[in-house]
Amino acid sequence: MIRYSAEHLWVRLDENGPGAVAGITRHAQDTLGDIVLVDVGARGPQAENTVIGTVESVKTASDLHMPLDADIVEVNPALQDNPGLVNEDPQGAGWMVRLERLDSARFATLMDEAAYQAHTGA
Repeated sequence: MIRYSAEHLWVRLDENGPGAVAGITRHAQDTLGDIVLVDVGARGPQAENTVIGTVESVKTASDLHMPLDADIVEVNPALQDNPGLVNEDPQGAGWMVRLERLDSARFATLMDEAAYQAHTGA
């Protein structure tokens, strides 16, 4: 199951466990353009809307905001050498953080695909 935040991050529950992965949406990636750097410095417990890092593109830099209360347990190591994975597959291989101990009640209130499409005007 995948949900979306108003700050253009997606969160997908792991099929095999209690955690989730998250990253920026295709809409955000399209807006930013070619991604040249993903810098997520935050680890451990993070509150919703906390700035956890930045994404830089050839156009601009943008803060990454936690989509919900959770623990960041891993940052996608592949993005260190290949931030372009976010352009190629933002909701797959371009995931940014692995989350555990997420607020499941808050997850349920994030937008589904149709609501996110309406939010972005797509």
